[in-house]
Amino acid sequence: MKLTQNPELLDRLAAAYALGSLRGGARRRFEQQAREHAQVRAAALLWQGRWSAFAEVQAPVQPDPAVWVRINNQLQADRTTALMAHQRETAAAKPSAGMLAWWRSAALAGGLATVVAVSVGLWSHQGLKEASQQQLSSLQTQLQTTQTALQAVPQIQYVAVLADGKADASMLVTFDPLHKRLVLQRVGSYQEASNKSLQLWALPQQGAPRSLGVLGSGRLDQLSAQEAEVQTVPALAISLEPKGGVPSETGPTGPVLFTGALIRRDL
Repeated sequence: MKLTQNPELLDRLAAAYALGSLRGGARRRFEQQAREHAQVRAAALLWQGRWSAFAEVQAPVQPDPAVWVRINNQLQADRTTALMAHQRETAAAKPSAGMLAWWRSAALAGGLATVVAVSVGLWSHQGLKEASQQQLSSLQTQLQTTQTALQAVPQIQYVAVLADGKADASMLVTFDPLHKRLVLQRVGSYQEASNKSLQLWALPQQGAPRSLGVLGSGRLDQLSAQEAEVQTVPALAISLEPKGGVPSETGPTGPVLFTGALIRRDL
């Protein structure tokens, strides 16, 4: 089944692929379709950007002191158990008169370890309330930081894959209405000459093309735009223009290199 014919399934698989949870044959089939279809590649790139943004807002968490106490006690108990099992095996193989003294020593050592563990546990219990208060304050600070970071995460609602005449994807365009921002990412190998500029155009259902901005020469560009400028636009185009672009009212003066449908995504 072609993923391009099932947008909902494509979105789920692209998210799993970018996260790394899509494995085995399913991952290989997704990569095969990504090589064949620009829409699949665009979906994977979109989710990779989303996951990378969320990864940056995750703050480190300091474990509670009682956790380290429990881990240390468990390690000590495991070592004591292993030692006693080894000595029992040795005693069964080679009984000796000195084993009684050893068992007494082992019992005493075990008793001392129990006393130490209980004492440390009581100490950690006394400090637990203070540690919990500190942890609560830290969690509140982390929550505020996360909420602020999430507000900065792009809320992508519009996506377009602009391709050349051979249907090879060359530009991935996304629009975030919350931050009023168009993001253009070059996914092809095209590079304009130093005395030329690429210019983005909105192609409305009726009327002349409208300029949405001039791109720089880098792999990633951001252009400011209002949602009203894109929400009723069915397609976008990029033309090759003189350095700095041309006025919107003149329309494209150079060749139109890339075009593609602008799709609204209800996320």
